[in-house]
Amino acid sequence: MEQKQFETLIKSLCEKESLPQVLDALKACEDKDIAEAAESLTGQFQLAEIEGERRIYHVSMQENDEGEEQEYAEWIMNDGDDVIKFVAWFFFDMFEIKQKDIYQTAGRTYQQPKRK
Repeated sequence: MEQKQFETLIKSLCEKESLPQVLDALKACEDKDIAEAAESLTGQFQLAEIEGERRIYHVSMQENDEGEEQEYAEWIMNDGDDVIKFVAWFFFDMFEIKQKDIYQTAGRTYQQPKRK
């Protein structure tokens, strides 16, 4: 995918209102690698209410140190957050593109998450 096409894709994804809309748009992407990566994530997201926040997690099975399958949950964003958080996570997790670069492509400012 050429840089101009990539920029157009990122900007159009950031106009979506929710994670499911972004995931559907990614599945429909003309770039086969992006579409397949998005398809592989179907059904792997869960919503949980924790500390008064509605958090969206990516849930997958991974092998632990003992070689056993174990459920792993990664907090992606809160319900209602700007979808750029998911877009940046997707491209970092699937294609190792830095989140900062996705924000810049979208014309946004990336802020490092604060440590608690």
